[in-house]
Order: sequence, then structure tokens, then C-alpha cells
Amino acid sequence: MSPHQLLHLLRMAKWARNPPSARRVKLVLAVLLAVLALFAVERLIGWPERLNLQETPRGRIGR
Repeated sequence: MSPHQLLHLLRMAKWARNPPSARRVKLVLAVLLAVLALFAVERLIGWPERLNLQETPRGRIGR
């Protein structure tokens, strides 16, 4: 078993002994739903051209 897997097992054991509060779970789910909603809107409607990065020469700031 690699050290990385062992750390995951230790983290899962810690969470089993001290599970996150209902408020924390709701917060994580709300953030996940917001990210999925933004992703869905971006896929259905598209990304506005104004939010694309502009190609500028190296070391120069566009005005």
C-alpha cells in the first residue's frame, strides 16, 4: 500500500469518527450545484466573447 493510499485511509477514519456537520455538507452541496449550474449554462448558451482572454505581446499590458 502506497503512502498516498494510507493517508486516504487515515482521513476516512478521521471522518468516520468526526463526521462533518450538516451545515458543512449543505455548503459543499450548494457549491457543487452552483458549479454544475454554471457549467450547464456555459454549455447551453456559450461563453461570451468579452470574457475571452486577449492575446497580447509578451510583457505588455493591453489598454
